[in-house]
Amino acid sequence: MRQLGHALVAAGIIMLALGIFFSMGGGISWLGRLPGDIMIERHGTRFFFPITTSLVLSCILSLVLALFRFLR
Repeated sequence: MRQLGHALVAAGIIMLALGIFFSMGGGISWLGRLPGDIMIERHGTRFFFPITTSLVLSCILSLVLALFRFLR
């Protein structure tokens, strides 16, 4: 149970760092603009659903977590 606590604290710190990075104007220019991301603009309303970006980030995160599991 202690390892889960450490993992949650580490995940929280990483998310905090990413949040500060993106709120300060930093970022990855292609993130959210991949082919397959849906953006609909009509009459002043904007709908955005980043399907491809979500899939890419999910694959990257899965590979990183599998690597950590393999190294442990």
